[in-house]
Amino acid sequence: MPRFNLSWVILAAGFFILFFGGGSRFALGLMLKPMTEDLGWSRSTLSFAVTFFMFTSALALPVAGRLVDRYSLRWVLALGATAVAAGVGLMGVVSQPWQVFLVYGVLFAMGHAATGNPVVGVMITRWFERRRGIANSVAVSGNATGQLVIISALAAFLTGTGWRNAYGLLGAANLLIALPLLVAALARWPLNRKGEDAYGERQAPGGGVQRPSVASGWETESVASSGQFWLLVVLYAVCGFQDFFMATHIVAFAQDSGIGTVLAGNILALMGLMGLVGVLCAGFLCDALGAQRPLLMCFVMRIGIFALIIAVQNTPAILVFALLYGFTFLMTAPLTVIFSREIFGATRLGTVSGVISMVHQIFGGLGALAGALIFDYRGSYDSAFILMLVLSIGATALSPLLHRGGGARAVSAQ
Repeated sequence: MPRFNLSWVILAAGFFILFFGGGSRFALGLMLKPMTEDLGWSRSTLSFAVTFFMFTSALALPVAGRLVDRYSLRWVLALGATAVAAGVGLMGVVSQPWQVFLVYGVLFAMGHAATGNPVVGVMITRWFERRRGIANSVAVSGNATGQLVIISALAAFLTGTGWRNAYGLLGAANLLIALPLLVAALARWPLNRKGEDAYGERQAPGGGVQRPSVASGWETESVASSGQFWLLVVLYAVCGFQDFFMATHIVAFAQDSGIGTVLAGNILALMGLMGLVGVLCAGFLCDALGAQRPLLMCFVMRIGIFALIIAVQNTPAILVFALLYGFTFLMTAPLTVIFSREIFGATRLGTVSGVISMVHQIFGGLGALAGALIFDYRGSYDSAFILMLVLSIGATALSPLLHRGGGARAVSAQ
């Protein structure tokens, strides 16, 4: 198949991986209140399972990135999609907290790490030589589209059938739709004569193919000593903390404020629609002006967003708050591999973007847990919103310090 046509296949594969992954990940935010009421648990108990999921997934991200760099992109994605389907489906039969920790916090988390933005980003970035920003944004928009379509469908399904059947349906969709689509698409991924992934390789000085080294000392020396690396760590930590506080608690916050179950569930879905617009805008801005501009734009907007909800908490304000935050929700996701490639070089792409995403995940779990602890202690989310505003101001101040790198040369110069 000509490269142009195959590019559409690869892009579609990335989109649908994240479409089902995004919808599955955000389902727990929709189920938080009915699950805790049905099972008699506190919000902190279930939110701690989210935190455990985030930590497990975070620790698995660099491992998945290294496996992609060194071995097979296809196998990492296929096994990950299988684990996602099993983990989501089994959530429909849980009755004890330890079961949630096992199927959601371990099985689903491992699958999510192997099929998340970093691995898909490597696939897209390896394939597309030009327009990497918009190509990654189109793929990442699968998260937002899945959030919109799947969460809105589950919100309607939830009122009539219950959360257990909703999880069972979602697990079946992952198994019977997402996995076959992935296998069919990646069957076209080019292999070299040894049966290894053909892209991500480089020409050796004397000709032939040389696999990128993943065992050299750059991981612990040049990258760890880079000020730009630690700046990325801080910024993505803030982003993750805010994102998963919102994803976990926005529906419960809306319901606590008197908004009905269906509309509250659709708020999370509509955030996905706004996320679709936001991530595509980020891609265009990245290609035109560099990755720093959409990152700065994201945090500047969040200052105004959290200031709004601190000041006003009626139904129209909550809708505006959620939709505007949704616009920023995925803006930083396609930028991860762009920053990683520009600052640290192409051969380090999987592992470095995996480490940055690991930080995002870890602090995302802390954000989800912090929101629950604040609510259980204070009886409202007001103090959490103030914390998010302070973090947005700090991230806005730090974002201009992040510059466009020069590949390996930028790191070695640190």
